[in-house]
Amino acid sequence: MIKKYQQKFKKAKDEMSKWDDLQSRLISHFRNASSIISRLQIIQNTKNYASLNSVGGMGAAVLQKQMDSLQTILLSMKNTIFKKIFREDFRDVVLSLEKLQHDGKQLAKGSSNQMNKKQLQHRIGVKPTLINCIDGLVLLHEIYHDEYLLKSSLVSALSALALKPNSGDLGALHQLLVDQPNILNEEVNLAKELLLRFTVFLWNDVFMFEV
Repeated sequence: MIKKYQQKFKKAKDEMSKWDDLQSRLISHFRNASSIISRLQIIQNTKNYASLNSVGGMGAAVLQKQMDSLQTILLSMKNTIFKKIFREDFRDVVLSLEKLQHDGKQLAKGSSNQMNKKQLQHRIGVKPTLINCIDGLVLLHEIYHDEYLLKSSLVSALSALALKPNSGDLGALHQLLVDQPNILNEEVNLAKELLLRFTVFLWNDVFMFEV
């Protein structure tokens, strides 16, 4: 039984690592998109082309090239959020965490030799209790789900800014994306610590029930 929980907690750790990789990718896309959006007003001003204005269609061609690049980046960002194309996305991570927390609770309830309250709350030294870790899985799903919804909104807002650029709004969106306000707090860090600590312990000698 405990080994089954260890597998789930290790899986949760892997999912958090996937999230971190996706976060780095999303920030990179965001910065590239922001750079293009910031240049759009300059590109659309014909005065900035000087003698190049004599070249027919120069301004329109440059603008179209930038808009094509922006659309490609925005599509990549949307795919990173919620549409799998040959790789993981944030939605996959959230769904995996949802399944882990659900299975974790069901495993305790549905075992052939069901764990009692004392077993769930048993603690040895600094080791977290099993109920601590189950609650940690629930918490992780909740906060990563909330952050997923925020990221979806940020990507939509960035698309809207392409039509009406504003450097202040771009900066605010970037800060929200980097800060991940739903994840960076003491409760989340504690939940992560509990799961990571639990994966290194074998508790078969602590809980006396059949696997």
